[in-house]
Amino acid sequence: MAEFILKDMVQKAGRAADFQIDSAATSTEEIGNPVYPPARRKLMEHGLGCAGKVARRMTGRDYDRYDLIIGMDGANLRSIRRICGGDRGNKIRLLLAYAGEERDVADPWYTRDFEAAWRDIEAGCRGLLRALGTERMER
Repeated sequence: MAEFILKDMVQKAGRAADFQIDSAATSTEEIGNPVYPPARRKLMEHGLGCAGKVARRMTGRDYDRYDLIIGMDGANLRSIRRICGGDRGNKIRLLLAYAGEERDVADPWYTRDFEAAWRDIEAGCRGLLRALGTERMER
């Protein structure tokens, strides 16, 4: 969901050309699968599509490809660091840290509360874009 929320925000700010936004799994369970149906429905409720997206596994090359690598929770951060061989460039961050909170995004895989996850992700993405100096992030 974060990939599509963030893409929507930068598009609405007229800054889509300035960003390369992607998402990847740190585990193998969902590789090749489309966006999880309840997440897809939540995105659609907010007018966002995710057609064509399939899960891919993060690789160590992603570390060099991206300026920032954002994890949704502590387990993600540990897995990302393992996959990338550490964080030599200090690029790996927790999403909600950008919203002033040092906690995990509410994980709807376990809670089934996709609205709480949406609120957390949206707050984190807004904070991230503020930190990057992107203007006009209102929805």
